[in-house]
Amino acid sequence: MENTAPAAGFLYWVGAGTVAYLALRITYSVFTAFRVWGVSHETGVGPGLGEWAVVTGSTDGIGKSYAEELAKRGMKVVLISRSQDKLNQVSSEIREKFKVETRTIAVDFGSEDIYERVKTGLAGLQIGVLVNNVGMSYEYPEYFLDIPDLDNTIKKLININVISVCKMTQLVLPGMVERSKGVILNISSASGMHPVPLLTIYSATKAFVDFFSQCLHEEYKRKGIFVQSVLPYFVATKLAKIRRPTLDKPSSDTFVKSAMKTIGLQSRTSGYLVHSLMAMLISSLPSWLYFNMVMNVNKSSRARYLKKTKKN
Repeated sequence: MENTAPAAGFLYWVGAGTVAYLALRITYSVFTAFRVWGVSHETGVGPGLGEWAVVTGSTDGIGKSYAEELAKRGMKVVLISRSQDKLNQVSSEIREKFKVETRTIAVDFGSEDIYERVKTGLAGLQIGVLVNNVGMSYEYPEYFLDIPDLDNTIKKLININVISVCKMTQLVLPGMVERSKGVILNISSASGMHPVPLLTIYSATKAFVDFFSQCLHEEYKRKGIFVQSVLPYFVATKLAKIRRPTLDKPSSDTFVKSAMKTIGLQSRTSGYLVHSLMAMLISSLPSWLYFNMVMNVNKSSRARYLKKTKKN
């Protein structure tokens, strides 16, 4: 009996310490959520940072919503995407609705030889905000070796999801540093926060965006530059193949309005309260359970897609 007393005391303090740690973590999370989404604050995002905002992948979804939100705040907008027709349409809509100047640059981020053209298009502009939004995912979840046209898919995913972020930052950041102010928003994904099997390359490229953003923020925050990694779960966009918004799958407009509130407060954010809660829950799962869940979901999605294409 005497030997059990020290063990019982040790287990008591381990349990008490665990409960205290969890209580503190939950309290901090609730406080953070309240500070970010419960209290209104001025982000300072507007022409005071620089006249122009640059948005890649700006003709649909999250990119278009960021472009509109920045124009609403009085910023002139450079829209960069692949289709000139879509760029003209969105450019016209923003000019008419928000009465701001717009410019367009039509380039395919799947290529590597586009950045001199982008540089020329941005020459002389005082850029206060850069939104690195352009991105590409899989057509459907698939095992790495079975991805159709694997060589080309690897190249395009890296060019669009990784190289574009580095090169656009390289073009815009010097002007921000010179003026000691600026905001860079890099749109990653929850797939970059947690590994996602059957979306392996996409998940890995988004993890790069997240790490790149965190490192860049630490390097340049003392020079007046705020760099944010945005890690959403599903948003109702063409890329996600979701048509109808729901509470956990908001429209791109709803998501961006929420994400804008986090600028200056969180350098790494889910951008949306429900997504933040989802991230907390998923982060608490044992890895074996998380991977089993993701594999089962993506296997089912893969099977449905292959069955549908086989019928067609």
